[in-house]
Amino acid sequence: MKDKKILYISSEVVPYLPHSELSNLAFEIPKMVNDRGGQTRIFIPKYGIINERRHQLHEVIRLSGMNLVVNDIDMPLIIKVASIPKERMQVYFIDNDDYFKGRKLFSEEDGTLYPDNEERAIFFAKGVIETVKKLNWSPDIIHVQGWIASLVPLYCKFYYKDEPLLANTKIITSLYTPPFTGKMEGDLFDKIKFDGIDDEQMTGLKTSNLDAMFKNAILHSDGIVLASQGISDEVKKIAESSSKPLLELSEDIDVLTAHETFYETEF
Repeated sequence: MKDKKILYISSEVVPYLPHSELSNLAFEIPKMVNDRGGQTRIFIPKYGIINERRHQLHEVIRLSGMNLVVNDIDMPLIIKVASIPKERMQVYFIDNDDYFKGRKLFSEEDGTLYPDNEERAIFFAKGVIETVKKLNWSPDIIHVQGWIASLVPLYCKFYYKDEPLLANTKIITSLYTPPFTGKMEGDLFDKIKFDGIDDEQMTGLKTSNLDAMFKNAILHSDGIVLASQGISDEVKKIAESSSKPLLELSEDIDVLTAHETFYETEF
């Protein structure tokens, strides 16, 4: 793993959000890479439930200040950063008052989905890549985890297809049990199409639910990790039939060693 540069883009990570299958691995895998001589950057959304004072987040002025266009509306991008205690790991937080301030991960307290979840995912994907460009950091691998990061493969391969920093980057998507069901309210397909991405690259996204987003991520990724037992049979079948490098996690394997081998042998 020495000197391999891996960008982790996740819906959540401990210690900033509660322990879960996803948030734990989103911490443990980058830690393994760091411990074995690799370089990492971690990006997550700055949800309103993340305590900035407790976790010592601070805004990075040189990275903030740009506007990202989402469905023809300018949305200010704010970048905050923190270091995971006792680890040499920096976490970057994508923030915007409209999309994240005072909000949880994807729904209100009563379970009602936010009506702009699809816009939050578009903003997050663009925000991460624009920040990486400002950092002038070219990753060997982008490892995508979680629902709000699932548009990253599509945007990297098409919206940012001419970006030199990503010219040799491989994308891995880890698939987890969907955190919510049902169709998102907004028109995901049309809002992505506004960014000039061709219809044929948005396979299935007119359905505008998480399985559709996961299936599109598989299509545009270079490798897949089946990280949960709760992945839908349809999504799992598409991953297994994709002929792309595939890692399936289970209780019987050393998850960290499996990831290290996957990185080194396949990418």
